[in-house]
Amino acid sequence: MEATQFNAATVKNILFDFGGVFIDVDYQRTSQAFSQLGVTNFDELYAQHHANPLFEQLEKGEVSPTAFFEFFRSATGLPLSNKAITTAWNAMLGSYRISSLQWLQTIRSQYRIYLYSNTNAIHHASFTASFEQQFPGKRFDDFFVKAYYSHTCGFRKPYPASYTKLLQQEGLLAHETVFIDDTLVNIQGAAAAGLQTIHLQPQTWVEHCQL
Repeated sequence: MEATQFNAATVKNILFDFGGVFIDVDYQRTSQAFSQLGVTNFDELYAQHHANPLFEQLEKGEVSPTAFFEFFRSATGLPLSNKAITTAWNAMLGSYRISSLQWLQTIRSQYRIYLYSNTNAIHHASFTASFEQQFPGKRFDDFFVKAYYSHTCGFRKPYPASYTKLLQQEGLLAHETVFIDDTLVNIQGAAAAGLQTIHLQPQTWVEHCQL
């Protein structure tokens, strides 16, 4: 882990990222899936650290999945079906990290915990169904005081103003809140908003954080 502006003694709230923290994500799987469909420029359109306006609009709920499919076909020049795009787009989503979820359960009595994820309606439907299949009768969102998904709240990382808006909505103080994410640009945005931060390094699971 790499921590910046982090003082465990002052932390009352924890704001977690989702992908790469509680569920495995491999962007290369989606890139490869689209490549097999004939999409040769997917990495220019979307990656962990950047996205073109189409994907940002999808992640902020400004375009519907149906409109996204149409835009994607236009951007790639390929007559791909909605199902083919959905399957390739969801290929990056892996398995839930059971030990991380168990750890999350143990710290709920110590901190107010929240989720803040850049996602979209297509991915949300997929990982919600996956969780319900793996843990029948349970809801992933119930781990948190509140789960903020970019496509429903209308703002996304890494913009500092988005963190400030989330804190204001929840009545939280930035200096009492630590944000944990595996993407550096998101960490930088949170730090700019005054939050404490922990940058989760590759191959490191969140339960190894020293809180």
